[in-house]
Amino acid sequence: MAISSIHQDQGHTLNDWRPEDKQFWEERGRQIAARNLWISIPALLLAFSVWMVWSVVVAKLPAIGFDYTTDQLFWLAALPGLSGATLRIFYSFMVPIFGGRLWTTLSTASLLLPAIGIGFAVQDPETPYSIFLILALLCGFGGGNFASSMANISFFYPKKEKGNALALNAGLGNLGVSVMQFLVPLVISTATFTVFVGDAQVARDGTPLWLQNAGFVWVPFLVISTLASWFGMNDIADAKASFKEQSIIFKRAHNWIMCILYTGTFGSFIGYSAGFPLLMKTQFPEVDALSYAFLGPLVGALSRAGTGWISDKFGGGRVTFWTFVGMTFAVAGVLYFLATKDQSGAFWGFFAAFMALFFLTGVGNASTFQMIPTIMRKEVARLMPELDQAAELKQAERESAAIIAFTSAIAAYGAFFIPKAYGTSISMTGGPEAALWCFGAFYVLCVLITHVFYTRKGASVPC
Repeated sequence: MAISSIHQDQGHTLNDWRPEDKQFWEERGRQIAARNLWISIPALLLAFSVWMVWSVVVAKLPAIGFDYTTDQLFWLAALPGLSGATLRIFYSFMVPIFGGRLWTTLSTASLLLPAIGIGFAVQDPETPYSIFLILALLCGFGGGNFASSMANISFFYPKKEKGNALALNAGLGNLGVSVMQFLVPLVISTATFTVFVGDAQVARDGTPLWLQNAGFVWVPFLVISTLASWFGMNDIADAKASFKEQSIIFKRAHNWIMCILYTGTFGSFIGYSAGFPLLMKTQFPEVDALSYAFLGPLVGALSRAGTGWISDKFGGGRVTFWTFVGMTFAVAGVLYFLATKDQSGAFWGFFAAFMALFFLTGVGNASTFQMIPTIMRKEVARLMPELDQAAELKQAERESAAIIAFTSAIAAYGAFFIPKAYGTSISMTGGPEAALWCFGAFYVLCVLITHVFYTRKGASVPC
């Protein structure tokens, strides 16, 4: 069977793909799936790096002569989240239409535009604010990639390994935020990392900066990843589906419920990542925020990649429930240390509470994505009893992939709303506390939703 299926494939298109067939999976499927996963991961890491690069750039713009208000800076940090989330809605449906190989190649190549644009724009203090707004919006290309990447990888793996594969793709992809927040402060302090350097800008304290490296440093890696995607990835013929076929998810109640829950986990992760450097800089100006900012996304990404097994063992719904309980208490900790920020050690209490938040968002990101395939297998069987077992499995896989992508699109708006909420709260009340109170209230709502629909005795879809 493995030999005959090779002849059925055409180029990079897999016409015979049966990951639930144990013999097929062990003889052929696992190797192909692994190759696509390990090409997908660095492409997604780079996407997150470019998407969130403004979280660091905005903290340095005032130092090199860009005279923007705090609210204007938070707008630049927030806009990639707005465009990235909106693009995810469209990207959610692209893989079954165009194929994972082609779409990964195009979406990775598109990141060259904002990366190169930032590199040139920051070199001229006369660059209009409107240009920065456009570049911030273009960085949303990186945010859109997550939806298509997760949908693509979900097609390659059998149910028993899907949760771990998605956790690795998402978790190590999310690591791009931390890599960016660690790498960019290093490369902007030297002229030796890229050939597209230009002259240094002199900060107000006399320190030379090459802020253009924040964009240019990604260019060679993006080129390599684009080529790897085109020459190394595959399309799955059975995964092809029109938008009309995929749009059935809008009739599924649990699609919308999971949008709320994933907004609470991933929306928090990406929103906190986007706003964390500038929040620390405004609330604890005596601290070198960029020296610590990368640790939050690092913790969140690694916890996502490393905790998928917990949901497989104890159930995604139960893990999600306790994750939101923990996030509620973590926000309370952040509020407490902000209220006592003039006291000795307050920063470290604030930082520890945020590290707990980042860690819990990673656990919740893995658990919610583990829930979706489980929910849809039960729901498709209930809602479409006329399907035979093979057709039922295929329909559940198709709907799960679309819901995973679509929920990621809705949740990504957190990258806009959280930094913008900080900016609005600070401008209206003088501090970020009002925004944090709203976040805490939302987590309480998520606790209740998870309990009612998934974890209580007699829940509609226990998981």
